[in-house]
Amino acid sequence: MIPERCTFCKGTLQEGKTEFIARAGEGVIVIRDVPAYICDRCGEAYYTAEVSRKIDAVMVDAHSGRLCCRPLAAGEVELTG
Repeated sequence: MIPERCTFCKGTLQEGKTEFIARAGEGVIVIRDVPAYICDRCGEAYYTAEVSRKIDAVMVDAHSGRLCCRPLAAGEVELTG
């Protein structure tokens, strides 16, 4: 169930699309055009149960190496001090 307001900042949620970004082993996967309810204040995304299941299925395939992805240039830094 999707809340009516953002649980972090109490902003209003609007239907839209977002990107889901996560680590998959040593790499990073970006799932584009994910339907979500997005906070108009802070940008936090909320997913329906159906969309969450689809994301989980993609992540299982990514972790098992069964997912064929287009390479994406990315950099990684550590925040120090």
